[in-house]
Amino acid sequence: MEETESTTIERTTEQDGHQAADHMLSMSSKPLHRFVQKGPRFLGIVILIFGSAEVLMGFVLTRESDPNSHTFYIPFWQGALFLVCGNLSIYAELHPSKKMVTVCLAMYVVSLLGIVVSSFFRIYFFIYFSHKRFEHFFDKWGVSKVDQLLGIEGILFTSSLCVSGLLIFLCTVARLALKSTHTQVMVLHTPAPRSNTTSN
Repeated sequence: MEETESTTIERTTEQDGHQAADHMLSMSSKPLHRFVQKGPRFLGIVILIFGSAEVLMGFVLTRESDPNSHTFYIPFWQGALFLVCGNLSIYAELHPSKKMVTVCLAMYVVSLLGIVVSSFFRIYFFIYFSHKRFEHFFDKWGVSKVDQLLGIEGILFTSSLCVSGLLIFLCTVARLALKSTHTQVMVLHTPAPRSNTTSN
């Protein structure tokens, strides 16, 4: 009785082990699950934080009379792009599909183009504030105000560069996942020929 129980337990644990191994193998062979395994949800949360900071700093820049990145509404549309990318990354990990990964990839590319555009404007503002700092050299209040604007623009510029690194990584992973879904394996099952045996 004990021997039969032990053999049945061994068989069930063996079957569970094989099923778990087969399940892990099938999960790893699916391209979309490779995208999910890279943790887009956690990266999406980080991008959400950067996007929220961008929008909040945009409200601070609206109070300034000097020209800054708010002149072209950069903190608002770039922050909105970051928020959309972050939400899509979180949703794509929870509900992975080819269409969802395609939408994510498109938004990542649009956000990267937005970062390139905003970087040009912010570099222009860095040069502008540097010249203005020399103009207010003897005015301590003017110099401190320009320094504050330079600090805010520098923080936003650095955060956008950090987000661009995350977006490039996510673009690469999403593109590889979509590219590998195009390669399909055709399996043909041919039945064995029947043997013509005559019954006696």
